[in-house]
Amino acid sequence: MTFEDHPELAEYEPSDRPLRGRRRTIATRVFVVVALTALVLPGIMLTISIQTDTATGTCAVYARHYAPDSVSSSARFELFAPAGPGWQCYALNTEGDATFVAPLGLIPSTPHALP
Repeated sequence: MTFEDHPELAEYEPSDRPLRGRRRTIATRVFVVVALTALVLPGIMLTISIQTDTATGTCAVYARHYAPDSVSSSARFELFAPAGPGWQCYALNTEGDATFVAPLGLIPSTPHALP
């Protein structure tokens, strides 16, 4: 490749100086992090909200069906549960004691028949 092939490079001399300053680079990086957070965070919050509502509703149905003497129900997300990680359903009695009813899984769904 010669300068005749690319006349716009005829007077170009490379330098060690960066194209953008340090402050502009930092500002760009901060902007990118804030923009990505603003794009991703609402989706994560919405997903958690929907899973919580679904788990609570499904747990209420299971508690009514499998523990009819319970006062209320509680759906909790547990990493180290007896049935494995995910949402767990507990029936609560009048003293506040929790009795395990059913595992709801990592992504809770609408109620279905349990074995």
